[in-house]
Amino acid sequence: MKMKLFKKAAFVFPKTIRAKLMYATASITLSISIITLTICFFVFQSFLKKNQIQSAEFNLQLVANNISSDMKGIVYFSKWTCSNAEIIRYLERSDQQWAGTSQDASEIRTLALSAFTRLKEEYYNTTPEKYITHALISANNRKHYLHILGPSENSRPNGADIVYQAPYFQQLLDSPDFLWIGLENDLFTNVEPPKVIPIIRPIYNDFNATVLGWSYISISQSIFTDYLKDYPLADDSALFITIGDNSYRLDSGANTFRKVSGTITPLGEIANVSLNQNTKVQNVELSDGSKQIIISLPLGVDGWYISQIMSQQQFHQQKLFYYFLLAGIFFMIVLLGAFLMYYLNRIIYVPVQKLRVKISAVAHGDFTRDPSIEWDHELGEIGKGVNDLSSNILQLMDRRIEDEKQKKDLEYQILQSQINPHFLYNTLNSIKWMATIQGASGIAEMTTALARLLKNVSKGTAAMITLREELDLARDYFLIQQYRYGGSISLECSLSNDELYNCRIQRFTLQPIIENALFHGIEPKGQAGQITIHAKESTDSSGHLLRISITDNGVGMSRETIAKVLQGSETASTDFFRHVGIYNVNRRIQYEFGENYGISITSEPGVYTTMTITIPYITDVPKE
Repeated sequence: MKMKLFKKAAFVFPKTIRAKLMYATASITLSISIITLTICFFVFQSFLKKNQIQSAEFNLQLVANNISSDMKGIVYFSKWTCSNAEIIRYLERSDQQWAGTSQDASEIRTLALSAFTRLKEEYYNTTPEKYITHALISANNRKHYLHILGPSENSRPNGADIVYQAPYFQQLLDSPDFLWIGLENDLFTNVEPPKVIPIIRPIYNDFNATVLGWSYISISQSIFTDYLKDYPLADDSALFITIGDNSYRLDSGANTFRKVSGTITPLGEIANVSLNQNTKVQNVELSDGSKQIIISLPLGVDGWYISQIMSQQQFHQQKLFYYFLLAGIFFMIVLLGAFLMYYLNRIIYVPVQKLRVKISAVAHGDFTRDPSIEWDHELGEIGKGVNDLSSNILQLMDRRIEDEKQKKDLEYQILQSQINPHFLYNTLNSIKWMATIQGASGIAEMTTALARLLKNVSKGTAAMITLREELDLARDYFLIQQYRYGGSISLECSLSNDELYNCRIQRFTLQPIIENALFHGIEPKGQAGQITIHAKESTDSSGHLLRISITDNGVGMSRETIAKVLQGSETASTDFFRHVGIYNVNRRIQYEFGENYGISITSEPGVYTTMTITIPYITDVPKE
């Protein structure tokens, strides 16, 4: 059971980088697709509804602007008929005549003709005059009146009485302002009467506010239908005109309006979707119980609105389009994800596979450089590092082999010196006693020093000895050379403290340096020379150190000579001690303690040369 769960977990969470990369890419692509589609769905949903509402609002606004402009002209014309001086004078004179005054009938006719002429002028100057079916100005007695008909209207006698008998006459006349009762039958037409909007306003005397008569204007419903006949309206949508307390639905087939009998119940406004702040967008419930969105715009007249119920059919059609668009976006993202997986596989997995092959080859001993893995990107830097590592391994192996060879050569040279020490001791002792018997103290002293020197060369195999022992060996060597130079050279040794005598140093470290000072420093100068050895302890970032300085007052060394000495380029000699030179001493120290230690040389040509040995401060090396 545990094994099955482990295999299932390994399948869900892959181990290889390639599988993890593909798994991560697929997961990220799918996540981005889901998030993008979710956001797009809600954004498109909101945008779609908002776009449909604003599109309908724009169309309605065009209609509303036209109707509002026309109604402003008609309302202005109605107000003009109630305030024109000639019309008021005509009504005053006609009212006086019928009241039994002495006004002449010819004067009334003259005033009537003048008022009618002025009325016609204003009528034709009114831009929407084609929508005014009747304009009638009547005195209170209804005997004298002025009547203008629209282009398609017919005249009827007793026009003032017809208007006066209208059921809404008194209601409109007594209203303090314009009162809109909606669409009514045309009073002057009997056959299939078109609908009109009546306006009745009183005409007052300028001085005593006496009602002299009234003005009647009828507005054709064409003021709506002319602008709505080409209006884009879906089958499941509807247009409404609200006039006062009455609402009318446009019958697009008959190009007319019919009064709405049912009620429209508002359910709440929809905010932040309209272009104009005067536009009202609401969720409503119709009389049949269906819930719709309705847009209402004012028509520029108090109580007048134009409204449209939004088409659900168009909304669903556009929604279907957006669904196809979202599907296209999804497949595009998936396609891009697949391309990304292929691309990442090509730029990451293929180079990684080549690097694995190269590393495997290095592990099996193939250290050749492979230029094909040095690409111009980050993995190429790793490939270059692998190639550099291979080259470094080769160089390290070659250097190690060379170091071992030099070490063997050095050991062989040391072994060459170990020629039957007992025979040499006995021979030197014999020479010593013969010199003593004969009174040659110098020969005895020199022979004794040489015996001790050879004994130190040949005895034991310990690589590390005390500084005291190394100084004794150096003094014996120097004593022999001092006899050679006739006492013209001297050696001084000083230590910063006596504890340094117990410090450990590699055997034969000082002697090659002293030899170098004698043969290459003091001897070429041709004068008496002095060699000074000084030991001290110090501390730096490497730790507790022992520093031994060997200074001679010989010819000195140039920088080139110093470099050759440290690089082992000086001329070799068949003499054993010369052959174990400065370069070999330096390399022995570095083999033993590391590259941070060894010999450093400072010199001033013609004045001095100082060779400083730096080794770790060691006092507890076990005896062998």
